[in-house]
Amino acid sequence: MSETATWPLSGFGDEIDPDPHVQAAVLLALGASHIEVRSAWGTNVSELTAEQVRELKGILDGHGLKVSAVASPIGKVDISLPVEHEVERLRQIISVAKGLDARYVRIFSFYRAEAQSAEDIRGDVMVRMAALGAEAEAAGVVLLHENEKDIYGDTPERVLDIMETVNSPALRVAWDNANFVQVGVKPYTGGYAMLRPYLEYFQVKDALFSTGEVVPSGHGDGELDATVAALAADGFTGFASLEPHLASAHELGGFSGPVAFGIAARAFAVLADKHGVRLA
Repeated sequence: MSETATWPLSGFGDEIDPDPHVQAAVLLALGASHIEVRSAWGTNVSELTAEQVRELKGILDGHGLKVSAVASPIGKVDISLPVEHEVERLRQIISVAKGLDARYVRIFSFYRAEAQSAEDIRGDVMVRMAALGAEAEAAGVVLLHENEKDIYGDTPERVLDIMETVNSPALRVAWDNANFVQVGVKPYTGGYAMLRPYLEYFQVKDALFSTGEVVPSGHGDGELDATVAALAADGFTGFASLEPHLASAHELGGFSGPVAFGIAARAFAVLADKHGVRLA
């Protein structure tokens, strides 16, 4: 590379500790300039009050941290719920994002009943994703679809289907190598070229094909090395957000703790440095 790429470094604060002060201190110590907010004080972003949002903003401002994205649980629900259910929740989360000066809101593309196939729910997914995209576009925020396992958009082909069908500037891809591994996909080989035009946010974690276990960057089968190299070569300048999931994972997220979070951050820093990427 002729020039050094610079990626703003962020991370899921609640994987470190429930206390935003601790979240901020650890992220700063690891060289991050931003934080991704999924919960604070143990309260999910979908349930934060306006007063809590103001308090959180004050804490983060005091530490000099900005918010890269609000990691919402929107779309991590069954497709049978009415359209308005998630649109209403999105309105609340958009108010949180605006209170935190965040442009991005992470979302998902719906679970289905055991007897249903992905094709069975495709039409309902597109109606809901289009409604969410329209809400976001009107509010001036950008939704980031994460390729979580077991939702409609868990494979590269179906993520592309969502992007092309909804066709909204307010809907983009949050790329997650580990989640692709967990559904049997080689991320770089099987999805990168297809999704790169929509890829606007990089969630950093790796995983093993054999067990689905999440491991530090470069220690699994997620083709992180090839992905980082390609993003750097492509001129990617978006956020890289650490989501290590090294201690436990549960329905609405995961936890690592400060020590494991540091291990994940250092493993990613080695990969970034190898490909001439400066994390800031």
